[in-house]
Amino acid sequence: MKNKVLVTGANGQLGKTIREISNEFINSIDFVFVEKSQLDITNQNELDTYFKANTFDYCINCAAYTNVDLAETETQKAIEVNANAVNNLAKMCSLYHTSLMHVSTDYVFDGTNQTPYLETNDTNPINVYGQSKLLGENYIREQLDAHFIIRTSWLYSKFEKNFVTSIFNKLKNDEKLTIITSQKGTPTSCIDLSYFILFIITNSIKNFGTYHFSAQGETTWYGLAMQIAKYLSKSSNVTAIENYPTKAKRPMYSVLSNDKVEELIKKPLNNWQESVDEVLKNLSQE
Repeated sequence: MKNKVLVTGANGQLGKTIREISNEFINSIDFVFVEKSQLDITNQNELDTYFKANTFDYCINCAAYTNVDLAETETQKAIEVNANAVNNLAKMCSLYHTSLMHVSTDYVFDGTNQTPYLETNDTNPINVYGQSKLLGENYIREQLDAHFIIRTSWLYSKFEKNFVTSIFNKLKNDEKLTIITSQKGTPTSCIDLSYFILFIITNSIKNFGTYHFSAQGETTWYGLAMQIAKYLSKSSNVTAIENYPTKAKRPMYSVLSNDKVEELIKKPLNNWQESVDEVLKNLSQE
């Protein structure tokens, strides 16, 4: 029997990626994609009415407030979407026996580790965005057992405005860029993350809990920009700078350990360079 899966935040880059590959899962999953205009998850009454009228086996929550700097001033908005709305969703999933798959972030950590973060490491967010995402995680844990909280890092795709598309477009226009070297993390492709989420559903995995999912390896924002520049033969357009001031503090080191995920899927994950090149190939063809 097919699983019925609700995807919220379908207009974001992860929602769009899941939609793009959804045809590959046509025999096992019935997808329902909703954007904010169709279902506002910040509205408890609207959610209640929607869940009463529809039955879902899973809900993949791709809805999020992701502007890290703006969250410092739009604090209430960030909390509303990343925490309160998630609380609403978790309540509905608990009430209607739906497993919740929620995407969280490496920014729940403070970045003081020297080795990749495990799921069991202490959280200590240093900006409003990270605090709002952690609050959302905690609400889920309080509300229902049937959940997967998937923390990811430096997410990008061919869609939307993200670091990869932004740098790609600027370099194509021959712009000169100065990119920071002070932060270390792992760029993660929405394609890789989407396949992992759908692997859990299609294999009926019930090992609920928190997982860290990123590509393999680590780099800096400068390293990522150079990977894009090399692909476009524009390496001379990119210069390194140690840091520049931003409204929100960022963790200096936020590499996630993939050990738990690799144990689950029984194979190694892509390294970050491979996955970036795959998206760059897609961007070049468009």
